[in-house]
Amino acid sequence: MRSPGHRRRPPTPRLIVLSVLVALTALLPLTGASAGPAHEDVTGGSGPAARTAEAARTAPEPGADSAAPAGDLASGSDSTGSDSTGGESTGDDSTSSPSSSSEASGPVAAARCGPDLSSTDGIEAQTCVLTQGDQTWARTYYRNETGRELISVLTLMVPDGQTVQMHCAVTAGDTSGACETPRERTTGDAAAYAAVAEFAATGAAPGSQEAEPLLLRSGSDEPA
Repeated sequence: MRSPGHRRRPPTPRLIVLSVLVALTALLPLTGASAGPAHEDVTGGSGPAARTAEAARTAPEPGADSAAPAGDLASGSDSTGSDSTGGESTGDDSTSSPSSSSEASGPVAAARCGPDLSSTDGIEAQTCVLTQGDQTWARTYYRNETGRELISVLTLMVPDGQTVQMHCAVTAGDTSGACETPRERTTGDAAAYAAVAEFAATGAAPGSQEAEPLLLRSGSDEPA
């Protein structure tokens, strides 16, 4: 029973606004739950997330080295036209084998090359010592315009007195080619390694390994 003279005050505008805000705040979690979690597809489309994912897939692998041997033949060689006929090492490691074509044409960390030499017969060559990580090997780049097949003997000289040797058949043509020794674990100072390649015509008899007089000798330490 209300006392005489006591009157209920009507709600003020501020109280009405606060009540509405409280009601809306209570409804927001329900709305978010019914909508479900947001999901962005990064496997397709053209948005920033898709471009970021694509960039991550196509980025070069860390540690890739773009260095290449210096010199005319070295920089222009496609490492084709050479047919390895066997290699030998005077060291204890008998498991060495010629490098694959992908390794032969791949980048190297360091290269020491002699000058680009040529003979009056039409054979041109440049010989290098290559080092990548803890491995060192020799490679000779050549162009054979003699009109006949030649034989190349490439020798890598190790500082401790050992040698690694590779015999390669050198096909005739105006395209650059390459011959290289097996990769060996670097012994001592890599700068002390040296390489030399000798080119000669094959013997008169087909398939003969008997070489005719030397046509060209190319070394990694030859003076320019």
